[in-house]
Amino acid sequence: MDKGKNISNLILRMIKALLTAYVLTGGLLLLLALLLYRFQLSRSGVNVGIIAIYILSCFLGGFLEGKMMGTRKFIWGAAAGFLYFILLTLISFAVNRGFDGTSSNFVTTLILCIAGGTLGGMLS
Repeated sequence: MDKGKNISNLILRMIKALLTAYVLTGGLLLLLALLLYRFQLSRSGVNVGIIAIYILSCFLGGFLEGKMMGTRKFIWGAAAGFLYFILLTLISFAVNRGFDGTSSNFVTTLILCIAGGTLGGMLS
């Protein structure tokens, strides 16, 4: 019975960290949209902003996950970054109704999400 409670506690902690990361993502994307509207940012400026938002959100998720878990923080941070990326990918598939395998941003985004989560976990 105790093992089942530990697993559900682990899942709950991961959901809390990911939910916080996605709330931050939503808020920062709204801020980026406001800046785009107000200052007519270039396409490259918007892309840099989106990448920075992904990294910051994964960092926060990894940081929170590392704090909650207490041991092997960098691994939990990397897991939070990876799960953030998986959910981001699933949402993207749902919106775009498919995947074009030619996107080089796919692997880059995966690496950035895992790296941001790992760094957050290490610093927690």
